[in-house]
Amino acid sequence: MSLLQSTDSLTSADLPLSGILVISIEQAVAAPLATCRLADAGARVIKIERPEGDFARGYDHAAAGEASYFVWTNRGKESLVLDYKQTPDAELLHRLLAKADVFVQNLAPGALNRAGFGSEELRKRYPRLITCDISGYGEGHAASDLKAYDLLVQCESGLVSVSGSPGEPGRIGVSVCDIGAGMNAHSAILNALLLRQRTGSGSAVSVSLFDGAADWMTVPYVHERYGAGAPGPAGLAHPSIAPYGGFVSHDGVRVVISIQNDREWARLCSQVLGAPEAAQDSRMATNALRVANRALVDGLVAERMGQQSWAALEKALNFAQIAYGQVREVADLVQHPALRTWPMSVQGQTLQMVAPPARSPWDAGQFRPVPSLGEHSQALREEFGA
Repeated sequence: MSLLQSTDSLTSADLPLSGILVISIEQAVAAPLATCRLADAGARVIKIERPEGDFARGYDHAAAGEASYFVWTNRGKESLVLDYKQTPDAELLHRLLAKADVFVQNLAPGALNRAGFGSEELRKRYPRLITCDISGYGEGHAASDLKAYDLLVQCESGLVSVSGSPGEPGRIGVSVCDIGAGMNAHSAILNALLLRQRTGSGSAVSVSLFDGAADWMTVPYVHERYGAGAPGPAGLAHPSIAPYGGFVSHDGVRVVISIQNDREWARLCSQVLGAPEAAQDSRMATNALRVANRALVDGLVAERMGQQSWAALEKALNFAQIAYGQVREVADLVQHPALRTWPMSVQGQTLQMVAPPARSPWDAGQFRPVPSLGEHSQALREEFGA
């Protein structure tokens, strides 16, 4: 079956990663997301599952009876149930790896090393193989063996300390550390494939959830280590720009406005707030002054915006060319004019799933389905049999 299914002008051979074979011993979110992106680009991804399956299959039943996480990150793959601790299955796994371009795993640290499938050993045996290890905290230090679930890494990395509201740090509302690790793994694998084109040799790449979170924490880190200290959680306010935060219209619509320079501040004062004199106020004339006097600034903005209906505010903000965004609910996202969706068949139903974030000439316009547990086991055992 064509990987593109619904397109007339392209075939599977036109996809960027056509001909690339990926073997993945994966679970949860990070590794499946990385290999899903590879599958979207045309790679053949064989997902190795234990007899009970990837535990993410049971996270929820929101997607026509399937787990939302699993449907999102496992489309277009083949599922092979295999126990690499048993000799016949270990031999089968080696036959798969002998033909593979990429091997991805995110099991507990050391699990595959003990079974004889560690990355270093595999690259010695298969010199062109690219190995990608995804862990929670990396290797070789006191935190390496910590169990690494998304919220725990958000806590350990300090992400929650700059999220939430003052006095009430909060979890980022999606599995951001898992997602970041998957994105970083995807990028690293693509780099390794490009390098192999020049050298003919595979590479070892590794990413951790913590490394990704720490990278995103660079600005608070620099403020803490070299500046006056990292900012705390600020709710809908920006820690270093004012006014940049949430305000409520007279009829209860919450909107975030963003003032990036003093010209915009002047336009906001004159054309939206009806207070042109505030732009020249010695306590609010520059961003540094506005941040230092945030309570005064936010109080003025809240008072004047709170006197207007959302319809009037929206018109004034657009006229003044002030950046804004409504604080929407997930129900609003479903109807958002910018939301792009592709259809996916799940358990006989057609679900509209969020489209891939990168638009490309090889877009299919629809998703391939996710595999049932062991759906391809027999065919793969025949294909890669002794």
